[in-house]
Amino acid sequence: MMGICSLMFIVCFFNSFSFLVTSSTVVDSIRPSNFMRENTTLVSKEGNFELGFFSPGNSKNRYLGIWYKNIPVQTFIWVANRCKPINDSSGSLTINDKGELVLLGQNQSVMWSTNSLKPAQQPLVQLLDNGNLVLRDEKDENTENYLWESFDYPTDTTVPGMKLGWDLRRNLTRRLAAWKSFDDPCNGDFTYGIELNQQQHTYPEPMILKGSSKFYRTGPWNGISFSGSPDLRPNPLFDYAFVYNDDEVYYIYYLKDKSVISRIVMNQTTSVRQRMVWIQAERIWKPYNSVPRDQCDNYGFCGPNSECVITNNPVCQCLKGFKPKDEENWKAMYWSEGCVRDSPPNNCHEKAKDGFLRFSGLKVPDTQYTWVNKSVNLRECRANCLSNCSCTAYTNSDIKQGIGCVLWFGDLFDIRQFSSGGQDLFIRVSASEIEKARVGRKVKKAVLVLAIIVALVGGLILVGFYIRRRHNLFEENAETNVIINRDECQEDDLELPLFSLHTIRTATNNFSQNSKLGEGGFGPVYRGMLEGGQEFAVKRLSMWSGQGDNEFKNEVKLIARLQHRNLVKILGCCIQGHEKLLIYEYMPNKSLDYFIFDQRQGRMLDWPKRFQIICGIAKGLLYLHHDSRLRIIHRDLKASNVLLDEEMNPKISDFGLARTFGGDQLEGNTSKVVGTYGYMAPEYAFDGLFSIKSDVFSFGILLLEIISGKRSRGYYYENNGLTLIGFAWTLMKEGKANKLIDKCLRDSYENSEEALRCIHIGLLCVQQSPIDRPNMSSVVVMLSGESVLPQPKPPGYFSETDMLEGDDQSGLRKFLSSSSKCDMTISVVGPR
Repeated sequence: MMGICSLMFIVCFFNSFSFLVTSSTVVDSIRPSNFMRENTTLVSKEGNFELGFFSPGNSKNRYLGIWYKNIPVQTFIWVANRCKPINDSSGSLTINDKGELVLLGQNQSVMWSTNSLKPAQQPLVQLLDNGNLVLRDEKDENTENYLWESFDYPTDTTVPGMKLGWDLRRNLTRRLAAWKSFDDPCNGDFTYGIELNQQQHTYPEPMILKGSSKFYRTGPWNGISFSGSPDLRPNPLFDYAFVYNDDEVYYIYYLKDKSVISRIVMNQTTSVRQRMVWIQAERIWKPYNSVPRDQCDNYGFCGPNSECVITNNPVCQCLKGFKPKDEENWKAMYWSEGCVRDSPPNNCHEKAKDGFLRFSGLKVPDTQYTWVNKSVNLRECRANCLSNCSCTAYTNSDIKQGIGCVLWFGDLFDIRQFSSGGQDLFIRVSASEIEKARVGRKVKKAVLVLAIIVALVGGLILVGFYIRRRHNLFEENAETNVIINRDECQEDDLELPLFSLHTIRTATNNFSQNSKLGEGGFGPVYRGMLEGGQEFAVKRLSMWSGQGDNEFKNEVKLIARLQHRNLVKILGCCIQGHEKLLIYEYMPNKSLDYFIFDQRQGRMLDWPKRFQIICGIAKGLLYLHHDSRLRIIHRDLKASNVLLDEEMNPKISDFGLARTFGGDQLEGNTSKVVGTYGYMAPEYAFDGLFSIKSDVFSFGILLLEIISGKRSRGYYYENNGLTLIGFAWTLMKEGKANKLIDKCLRDSYENSEEALRCIHIGLLCVQQSPIDRPNMSSVVVMLSGESVLPQPKPPGYFSETDMLEGDDQSGLRKFLSSSSKCDMTISVVGPR
């Protein structure tokens, strides 16, 4: 909710600006010989940023600022005279005789200046492409030797390459201060920067202040991230660094993709610091993350010597070895008084007997009263704390390298616990507390061992019961299924269980409508449950099905031999009279088409999950084509033939139309073309030629459907006669492939490059000629991102006329009857 409110604020905030620069006199630099007036702007070399005069919101005051030039929502990153506005249109920006950049207002009064310490012989002012306004000496050969730069004096925003923190050599601090209001860029109550007390050698950490009071801490840098910001980790958007030495203390970040626009802004109205990302397709700024995140991020929320755990109720807990200072107030959820030690404090001599308890996954306490030594290891750190009567806790300052020592003195403030991330902290407690903890660990260990023993014994009993029950079931099948044709359903080398029709009828409640899962081209599918509780799915071949005995036996023989995590597993079969039944493992999440073609259900499959499904299907096909004992061509790969287990892992099903090849056979042909319109490769639909490349074509179609959420068949009705393939090809050629991505996915992929790469791979798979299509081993490598993708050639079925619309079979039959293969027939399998 905070993210949505923040986003609404940002949109309203920037839409409220009335930018009054209407004329467009543009300069690329400022020298003593020229100057900027109200109708002039200074633009960076590549046109990313612009410097000029503006009036915010409903204000008539004039300010000099820098904004993104190519973003329609006017977004300012820096303001010069933020607390000293110009009251009319008399503003001008020039260089004075001292070589300083000066903003003049009415009567040539100085409203703002750079106050650079070193004069320039030939001063030059430029706006760099990263948004930094710099003053330098044109005679200086080092173009990065700046006499003054706006990055040293941020307002409410940081952009990539800008330092946030201290330059100790110049006693310069760079911190953010929120705008006071929509109409007033002067400093508001909220500031964000790195707090550092050099005299007391405190451990620096970024912090939000409200006035002079602490509002939020990130926690100090621990060598990997800030201890209170476990979400700051390697990501596809930006790289970051924290520098802490004798000369500088600062945080800085850089974008990995230069086409991405991102900034960090301090917001007065919502009291948060946000990282924002510009979404060009939606023309809005969206929050990437923001702090404070919740009540545990509010400074000192639980008082001293306590920890805030957002997943607990109540969220505030006293640390081990401590108790509430006021029990009544604590029970009433008034936590600000915090906690005190259970045992009264020892005198200094007795404290030598104290010990430490380790607390994991913490934002370590406020570092105001700390001592730091970067060269001491953890064992020496413990000894230092133990020898100092006032020391209450210690930890490493750099957990990445396991070195450095931080000691805390006095009460411990503002600790929170995370489920993942955070840092270890060793808190001092009395010897009696150490003994309590030791006894507690022994009890827990004993309980754990006992629980494991009970679980193992129970498991062995259940396994024995299951084996016995399964043995009895198979004996029952063997006795009652006397009219099952074993040669039809079981080969010598296939240990495939045989089920009686009576058993299946009982398990499916006599094939009741309530047990029906769906219906495909070959008949209905039912859900059943054996007496032992095992669930399964039964495919009951319809008497009117296009699949006969040969297809049934083909599926049994093929799928029983296949063992792969991305292929559905067959449990048994049954043939009795006219009934032909196949028993499969039960897939609780139905088939893929149930999700991707439905806007509401599609939201359950975010981009990471869809990419996982794509990779799983690819690996399943790779097994069929290259890794199984026989090379297998599926011939009917489609969304409805991909089932999803309880964890949404894909499993390819329905092998009734599959064909096997020998190890050296590459291609086959048939006079009976069977399959599903919209997925069949052109050479198969028109000439009856099938190969592993015809499966690759079907995979390419399926890949584009998963990304777009659109069916390939019938797509041209809503897209001017272009098929889904044609539309994808056209968008890619125009550089607009991201428009193909399903709208419900746009919030779930952090980097669109992965989705765009999949579209590219899909178009490689649906090229007109089978020779041009990659094999599945190449596709798996492409999906891993480890290879450079070639440019695809034009695809098959580009438009409606190429498609030979599936509902009008006469057009296709007419085409086939005019070809050389005049004895060819075609069967169409309907969608399920």
